[in-house]
Amino acid sequence: MTFRASILSLYPDMFPGPLGHSLAGRALEQGKWVCEATQIRDFATGKHKNVDDTPAGGGAGMVLRADVLGRAIDHVTGIVDNRPRLLMSPRGKPLTQEQVRLFSAAPGLVIVCGRFEGVDQRVIDGRQLEEVSIGDYILSGGEVAAITLLDAIVRLLPGVMGNDASGVYESFEDNLLEHPHYTKPAEWDGRTIPEVLKSGNHKKVDEWRREQAVELTRARRPDLLDK
Repeated sequence: MTFRASILSLYPDMFPGPLGHSLAGRALEQGKWVCEATQIRDFATGKHKNVDDTPAGGGAGMVLRADVLGRAIDHVTGIVDNRPRLLMSPRGKPLTQEQVRLFSAAPGLVIVCGRFEGVDQRVIDGRQLEEVSIGDYILSGGEVAAITLLDAIVRLLPGVMGNDASGVYESFEDNLLEHPHYTKPAEWDGRTIPEVLKSGNHKKVDEWRREQAVELTRARRPDLLDK
């Protein structure tokens, strides 16, 4: 089954963007996933094709209209579409590696890229949009966040990474940051590779890597250890 990502945006030309390169790009060429970007403005009416309006109750900024976005979502999903529907939003639930894995197991995603001050709450409720955040900061729109999300997902799709184990032994798996890595040359700038990594004893190597991961996590992300 091919993972199908449908993105709704006011700037569809931003896709696939970086997703057309490296692992995600090769997977796209090989048909392991599909990237479809839809212009929200195509579903606006009137001479000026307005997609936003002033917030009800007053205030700064503009709000993406429910009628326009609702039509766009309905066009993309049709009558039956069981894919999760997401809205990239700074007020959403923080994205985690666990959630990325769940999304990668789905048949695909419908992703709405927010703009302006926000999206009319009625379309969020009426079209069951799950709000997702990639961090505690504000972007100009949801496009960069959507690219980040899809990059994290695509690399976990079957056959995308050359070694499937690469997706298991890395940061945030098992709620730990990844252990340090070393490679050739054996000595560089007066620094050497830890002896245990040259021992050939796989059990000791695994133990060392686990210890290093725990120590790094304790120092940098103690909140992960609480989990």
